Amino acid sequence: MWGERKRCNDFRGPRYCLDMNPKRSMSVKSNSHRELIVWQRAVDLAVEVNQLSRKLPSDERFGLALQMRSAAVSIASNIAEGKGRYQRKDFARFLSIARGSSRELDTHFVIAERSKYLRAHDIAAAESALDEVGRMLTALLRRLTPL
Repeated sequence: MWGERKRCNDFRGPRYCLDMNPKRSMSVKSNSHRELIVWQRAVDLAVEVNQLSRKLPSDERFGLALQMRSAAVSIASNIAEGKGRYQRKDFARFLSIARGSSRELDTHFVIAERSKYLRAHDIAAAESALDEVGRMLTALLRRLTPL
């Protein structure tokens, strides 16, 4: 029956699960990474960086452009992977990795601008989004790992 509790035995031991009825599952609190605003903004940033990297010269397609896209995707991916872990410290570790990738992406922006591949106004929106994601990651990390 939909929505009935059933016994689940998996590697974590006995757990109670709910059947996946779309009408009822909306009322159950979800732990999905897709609900994290920081993940949503990180995905938006990755899409923006992907579009921005297309403005780089073709000889940078496998160099700086690839590095920029990889770092941007890494931010969102590490947030998602960390959220999928069972322990808080694992989530914090992956958020820390995502934060490192955000610093890496910032460095790529600086290199692209100094190399005159991109102009400051081309990068401005992506830098603003990156700054927002970075602040959100820092705030979430502080919340997860209080001193």
